[in-house]
Amino acid sequence: MSFTIQPRRFDRLYRSKLFVPGSKPELVAKIFAKADPDCICLDLEDSVAPADKTAARGHVVRALNETDFKDKFVTARINGLDTPWCYRDVIALVEEGGERLDAILIPKTGQAADVYAIDMLMTQASAAVGRKKAIGLEVLIESASGVEHAEAICAASPRLQTVHFGAADYAASTGMRTTNIGGSNADYAVLTDAESSGARQTHWGDLWHYPLMRIVAAARLNGLVPIDGPFGNFSDPDGFRSQAMRTAVMGFEGKWAIHPNQVALANEIYTPPKEEVEKAEGILKAMAEAHAAGAGAVTYRGGLVDRASIRQAEVIVKKMQQIARG
Repeated sequence: MSFTIQPRRFDRLYRSKLFVPGSKPELVAKIFAKADPDCICLDLEDSVAPADKTAARGHVVRALNETDFKDKFVTARINGLDTPWCYRDVIALVEEGGERLDAILIPKTGQAADVYAIDMLMTQASAAVGRKKAIGLEVLIESASGVEHAEAICAASPRLQTVHFGAADYAASTGMRTTNIGGSNADYAVLTDAESSGARQTHWGDLWHYPLMRIVAAARLNGLVPIDGPFGNFSDPDGFRSQAMRTAVMGFEGKWAIHPNQVALANEIYTPPKEEVEKAEGILKAMAEAHAAGAGAVTYRGGLVDRASIRQAEVIVKKMQQIARG
């Protein structure tokens, strides 16, 4: 069927993903005192200096065995496949990290073969130590290659659960003239035609719209959950809110937090607004009454609603049910 909706492979809350440098896992306890993220990511990649990579790997393994992560979804970002640290990251996490790790995040995923390679290492290492819990996979798409191969990447492994977008490396990969990590750029704008007074309005564009739409479509096609990446200026809550609101409306279910002060914002923004939930519940009630009366459509709040409206409303209602379950 051309409109078949793939069932979700992953059914946990993922509104906020807070990154912790692998070289400083002791920060986790301090973070829990200030923030309540849905997901913790122990990072071995960009937040760790090259000279500290080996030590950070050991710190993360110990943290996975000794830290109380409460009920959080716990992931680790490994180094990229084109680095000398990647395979040792995978082997250490799988063979020495105990059973607490939920998923491994692959950075700079450019093609389906990248996912296959990490999956193979994980499968063999898991078998070698007799792991009881299967570790999931997450992919970070942050290059021209990754965006163009997004559909194949999202279909590359049954371990896959979530897909993430990295704005900064994507910008570098495509040669964009910006140093922003997410957010807007004043030069990416258009002018309206002149008004009678000669005044013209400036309308800023969204630099990231194309890759984000490619990623959300590829994710949903394969039953995966799309997650927006970082907003670099953690001192700009309004900028974070603007970026996150756009991706929440587009279908993304969460966003990275690179500072604890971004966690509450993400949790709020990726929770459907009360008025949207009430409208969705009203649509479902009105359509149920219409169907009981033998009608296929009905007027609700001055507009027509039909079967497509039910599908839209169900998305919002199911999300709130998921949040209520925690």
